[in-house]
Amino acid sequence: MGAVVNIRDGIRNLVANLGTSRDKAASSEYHVVELSAEQVRTAYRSSWLAKKIVNIPADDATRKWRAWNAQKDHITKLEAEEKRLGLQIKVRAVIRSARLFGGSAILIGTGEEDLEQPIQPDSIKRGGLKYLTVLDKRDLVPGPIDYSIASDDFGLPEMYTLSTNGGTSHKIHPSRLVIFLGAERPDSGSARHDPWADSVLQATLDALHQADGTSANIASLIFEAKVDTIGIPDLTKMLSKASNEAAVLERLKLAETAKSINGTLLHDAAETVGQKNPSFNQLPNLMDRFFQNVSGAADIPVTRLFGMSPGGLNSTGDGDLKNYYDHIQSVQELDISPNMGVLDEILIRSALGDRPEEVHFTWRPLWQMSEKERAEVGSKTAQTFKTIHEMDVLPMEALGKSVVNALTEAGVAPGLESEVEKHFSEEPGDDDDLASIGDAEPRTLYVHRPVVNADEIIAWAKDQGFESTLPADDLHVTIAFSRREIDWMKVGQPWESELEIPAGGPRMMEQFGEARVLLFAASRLSWRHEEIKQAGATWDHPEYQPHITISYAENAPDLNDVEPYKGRIVLGPEVFSEVKDDWMEGLSEA
Repeated sequence: MGAVVNIRDGIRNLVANLGTSRDKAASSEYHVVELSAEQVRTAYRSSWLAKKIVNIPADDATRKWRAWNAQKDHITKLEAEEKRLGLQIKVRAVIRSARLFGGSAILIGTGEEDLEQPIQPDSIKRGGLKYLTVLDKRDLVPGPIDYSIASDDFGLPEMYTLSTNGGTSHKIHPSRLVIFLGAERPDSGSARHDPWADSVLQATLDALHQADGTSANIASLIFEAKVDTIGIPDLTKMLSKASNEAAVLERLKLAETAKSINGTLLHDAAETVGQKNPSFNQLPNLMDRFFQNVSGAADIPVTRLFGMSPGGLNSTGDGDLKNYYDHIQSVQELDISPNMGVLDEILIRSALGDRPEEVHFTWRPLWQMSEKERAEVGSKTAQTFKTIHEMDVLPMEALGKSVVNALTEAGVAPGLESEVEKHFSEEPGDDDDLASIGDAEPRTLYVHRPVVNADEIIAWAKDQGFESTLPADDLHVTIAFSRREIDWMKVGQPWESELEIPAGGPRMMEQFGEARVLLFAASRLSWRHEEIKQAGATWDHPEYQPHITISYAENAPDLNDVEPYKGRIVLGPEVFSEVKDDWMEGLSEA
């Protein structure tokens, strides 16, 4: 292996001054002069460009905010909790602060006095989130670094210390802080002693100086837009004597005074008079280039950063803005959402009292469609659902809900969802009935459909080598198994009382624990399962797969040798009951 050679650009051109002390071009060496907190603060206060570079991405990432997906009353409570805490404003403030100083955090206040212990989201009750406080990295002093290789927080502080002006200090566990970073450094995530990042102004400062300096120089040229010149014979010879200097200046002063009085310049016939008018034609293009340089350094389109219309025929800047909004969306999903994970878990519990599994949120899009685009989306959406309806593969009720959701979320028919809900709530007799009945008492929920043609399936099982199977009365398909107590009335009823799964389609035999089960596809059962979950039910498994348990016997045949049942499956009406943990007791096979 050869020796390592450090190569430095040493090319010189004495004519072009490249590589010499007079070379004004950028050096081939890079140096980092780290900006202090006071420097970036001053830049933010004194430069409108610096302020916009810090603020715009933070404003764009939070101005449309997010939409909760949950039951309507849950959404109302969640939005009220966010408003009570001023969450949207504080997230914008913490991102601004992180971009300016290199790091910032939100302290999650739960009313506990001991902040050194890890926060426990599961212990939060309704109203348990008391306050949110924005702190920048100047307020928080990192403690010892976690050097445990197996730790998720490797290279990060095990504790932070908050110092106040009053001289008191508080030790805070990192789990109680929602930490945001500015411009991450190359060693981010390594075992470093400084957990913070750089200010976003660190890498953009040169471009800012160049743009501000160029703008100032162009402004100074305005005073040289028209400069009078007077040529005086033997001026150099005259000024060689000190006594003549005052006379020359008096002469020029007299000429300018005379001109300002009557617009006519009096001068000696031997003198030459002229004007110098510099050209400003190329200066706007030059300034635009510096603006583009700043835009690239800040990663913000010129149209957004400077409010300038793009140049060129048919140029709208829409492409640049879409790309920029896609970048903001990636920041929302990859940075903001993970950072706020613990806070959101606490927020949900503080607003609702528990943590429904189905509650989640989506970031509202920044890009807004034109009227023409919205109309095209509406037309295509309607055509798609019309085709699905003609296929007759989904219940009309489920399809109708999907149509309303799709048109509402696409912005094609604003208010459609609330109007449809209002229509159904105003059916005759509904108001009186609901007023007298109220909500049913919540309870656990087990929903299944019995297999009507169980004898056919048992006969198939015997032919495949099963010596025993569950009795015909016990063959069923489970639709819901919720240990959480819910209002059964909110679950409603299915589209059809009896459901037939046609012969054919995907069928498989698998073993779930001790159970040998027949798996099959049934979109209507899956739709019904999701509908019950939306009503508040829980499900103990990662996903729902319709199946029929055939046998628990140990002497069941090898499933690799079993040909799955391919015939029709007829299911009876849904049966509602409470969850019983001892449901296998007394179970026998025949």
